[in-house]
Amino acid sequence: MLNQRLQQKLIQKLSPQQILLMKLLQVPTVALEQRIKQEIEENPALEMEEDHGADEQQDEFGDEFGNEEEEYDNQDDEFDFDDYLDDDDIPDYRTNISNRSPDDPHYEIPFAGGQSFQELLIQQLGFRNLDERKHKIGLYVIGNLDDAGYLSRSVEAMADDLLFTANIKTNKRELLEILKLIQDFDPPGVGARNLQECLLLQLRRMKLEQSEQDVSLPLMIIERFFNEFTKKHYDKIIRRAEITEDQLKEALNQILKLNPKPGESMSERVKDQQYIIPDFIIQIIDGELDLTLSSRNTPELRVSRSYANMLESFARKSPTKSDREALMFVRQKIDSAKWFIEAIKQRYDTLYRTMNAIMKYQKEYFLTGDETTLRPMILKDIAEIVKLDISTISRVANSKYVQTPFGTFLLKSFFSEALQTDEGEEVSTREVKKILSDLIEAEKKNRPHTDEQLTRLLKEKGYNIARRTVAKYREQLSIPVARLRKEL
Repeated sequence: MLNQRLQQKLIQKLSPQQILLMKLLQVPTVALEQRIKQEIEENPALEMEEDHGADEQQDEFGDEFGNEEEEYDNQDDEFDFDDYLDDDDIPDYRTNISNRSPDDPHYEIPFAGGQSFQELLIQQLGFRNLDERKHKIGLYVIGNLDDAGYLSRSVEAMADDLLFTANIKTNKRELLEILKLIQDFDPPGVGARNLQECLLLQLRRMKLEQSEQDVSLPLMIIERFFNEFTKKHYDKIIRRAEITEDQLKEALNQILKLNPKPGESMSERVKDQQYIIPDFIIQIIDGELDLTLSSRNTPELRVSRSYANMLESFARKSPTKSDREALMFVRQKIDSAKWFIEAIKQRYDTLYRTMNAIMKYQKEYFLTGDETTLRPMILKDIAEIVKLDISTISRVANSKYVQTPFGTFLLKSFFSEALQTDEGEEVSTREVKKILSDLIEAEKKNRPHTDEQLTRLLKEKGYNIARRTVAKYREQLSIPVARLRKEL
């Protein structure tokens, strides 16, 4: 049976301003300029300080809004025009953050450019005397290579796709012929279907080019003993190939000079030209830490004067009914512009407070650069200091970089769990990882430490952790197991 009743509920909802702030907190400095430009394109009431183009539209809007005869009484209007007419004040974030002089250098976001290995292969394919059909097949094969230069798809699957998508009927033999042609292109090793084939292609290229080095032994190792080579079972290779340890060592040195990912070699120059734009800059001045926020490429914002003039003109007269819709549009855009400027201001304030708390919490590290001085720190610790929610601190730490005298680091890398030593002292897990990395770096390469031995060495230093924890930290550091670290 349906019935009606009164009920009270307490519901917490985020306002549009809060949602906007949360989104802006996640945007790193390198992408903030683009986000501001997007907002300016979507909201004509928001403009940059140097942008006066909107003022030229004032007369056009004024004529459009003032030609109706019918009027209405606006005495009961729900807003005060004076709230929208005092927009000449300079936003606080500009005086606090962007107080640069004309002599200060202006930095632009660097963009890297270069030729990808796919483009290089397509260029080389054009140099070959192929008919239109084979050229299209070659382009399709090149398009299926991954970023490392490998062909991970089967030839049969590509033949089916060519038939259904390009109406080109081909077979495995023809595809293999074109693939072999592509494998002759530069960089050597491109177009391989696995690591073994990639290394073989490079060694055979060296042999054909009559390299000064004899590659017959490396070729034999990769062809006949590849499984033993990947598992570093060097004793088996020496015994089965009937060679000496010195011969094996020389052959391994030749193999290790090969490129296991030839596709990436063409983009190394592009990668080297990519820069990280730090969100925070920490300097040591007279023995004290100084924190600044990077405001490079951040335009200065204001509410469009032309939109404010529209409201001012409405305040001097009684608008007509046809002006009502335009009036509501102008008011909505001005409100949105004010919200965005205020959100930018709050973003700077939140970022500064959070980073300042982290800097003070890890003061000893930022002064010395010694990772062993890092204190255990979790999101909750900083949230309690700055009186903000943990989710807000997480948004600040995510994808933000800080430039220090010892390098530029991802902010979230300073957060780590606590680990207790034998003396009862709490240390950062990052400190343990640094010591673990140092132990592995100092080990004998012909007899690397196993996880059990590393656990024992850490316990001798007072870090009582389990072997599985050592294995987990080693994997997080991208360090292989002892067997794969072994060298002759």
